[in-house]
Amino acid sequence: MPALPASARSARDTVRDLVRAWNLPGDTCCDAVLLVSELTTNAVLHTGSGHVLCGLTLTSDERRLRIELHDEGDTPVSPPETPAGPEQEGGRGLLLVQQLSYSWGSARSTWAGGKVVWAELAAHR
Repeated sequence: MPALPASARSARDTVRDLVRAWNLPGDTCCDAVLLVSELTTNAVLHTGSGHVLCGLTLTSDERRLRIELHDEGDTPVSPPETPAGPEQEGGRGLLLVQQLSYSWGSARSTWAGGKVVWAELAAHR
């Protein structure tokens, strides 16, 4: 996808359709949509990427749903050291990722030449 703000909506719609096609629970679908929205928005706003690549994988045992967002950025990702204040509009996205995910992290991306930020959810609760 092009690294544009509108890409977050496209990523949400694609993830929602795929998770529903896999017959995963509604809570998993909602969490996956929120996570991909946060990860896409972060990549668009903070990496200077020209494009982003979103991947979604259901493990072979169908226990975990893995969301990946590849971008051209090379800065490692971690939640802010201090929480956003009540007056701040942003700064909570990675905290949401951390709270909703079974596990998450970032690494070098072989697909985008930058990094991949990934998050895993329990597929069935």
